[in-house]
Amino acid sequence: MGQTVIPLADQRYLASVPHIPIKLIAPTGLLSDTLARPLRDLRISVTDRCNFRCSYCMPKEVFDKNYSFLPQTSLLSFEEITRTARLFVAHGVQKIRLTGGEPLLRKHIEVLIGMLSALRTPEGAPLDLTLTTNASVLAKKAQALKDAGLQRITVSLDALDDTIFRRMNDADFPVADVLKGIEAADKVGLGPIKVNMVVKRGTNDSEIVPMARHFKGSSVVLRFIEYMDVGATNGWRMNEVMPSAQVIERINEVFPLAAIGANSLGETAQRWRYRDGSGEVGVISSVTQAFCRDCNRARLSTEGKLFLCLFASQGHDLRALLRGEFSDEQISAAIAHIWQHRDDRYSELRSSGQADAGGGERRVEMHYIGG
Repeated sequence: MGQTVIPLADQRYLASVPHIPIKLIAPTGLLSDTLARPLRDLRISVTDRCNFRCSYCMPKEVFDKNYSFLPQTSLLSFEEITRTARLFVAHGVQKIRLTGGEPLLRKHIEVLIGMLSALRTPEGAPLDLTLTTNASVLAKKAQALKDAGLQRITVSLDALDDTIFRRMNDADFPVADVLKGIEAADKVGLGPIKVNMVVKRGTNDSEIVPMARHFKGSSVVLRFIEYMDVGATNGWRMNEVMPSAQVIERINEVFPLAAIGANSLGETAQRWRYRDGSGEVGVISSVTQAFCRDCNRARLSTEGKLFLCLFASQGHDLRALLRGEFSDEQISAAIAHIWQHRDDRYSELRSSGQADAGGGERRVEMHYIGG
């Protein structure tokens, strides 16, 4: 008998083949985990590749020309992604976000968006279908994305100053082209657009107020994200984290703010409005104020591994089921079994000074699983 050879790339993160319960669990749309958190948000990484080399995600010294990205055969096909998404929707997912890497580098991404936009919740409602991008090719693709059924878009932009931005993306990409992408997305109706800025103290915190000034009065919602300890390649240090409270203080000194409530349960951003009525900003305090208690998100990697936490070290290999002789009912039951046993709360444990929730194992990287 010949020996089966599994590509090394497929084994970069630990994953177990999900257990299929003997008594299948039928979807009710009311699935919850051990902490009574529902399943509402599915984030799907469609590629592990990116054309930027941001230091907090894909530092060039690690992700160089010799780095082995996943082979095409390892990636979930559009049909496999859509099949999986349909099962998650039956369990209660209402929102799907496409991520990467840079999702717009996945060829024919608009075809996948068209397939996902046709899905409906058990109540017959369309999904909230959105995508996160660095906007490097957004100006060219905005209309096609909208035509395919994409509803909203989130753009990652860490500085307005071109020198700072080029240094942070480490690909010599100009900020002007990102702004053109945002303009194009707004023009075709991919809104409300959100712009995410990861704040690193001593690197780009001088851009907080300029970013607020630029987007104030527009339809864009600007959000500031604390620099997170995702993965192990970004050299994360706590002294480079600027707490969201200090971000708000800086903006409030120039543009007075007032706190406003969340749009929905599980929303990661704390929202603030400008007192003069010219828009809002948000802060995502993933380090200083853990929001694990309301986390209702699952993450599907490029190669079909299900992760229950952004800081996870192990996944569940749904691809093994998708490419095996298993029915939708069996895979659906496996997903339900996984979520029902979920107890992840890494950020809460870290904040309370408890041991690393990953047990010292290698945590999944941002480019592999998406933000």
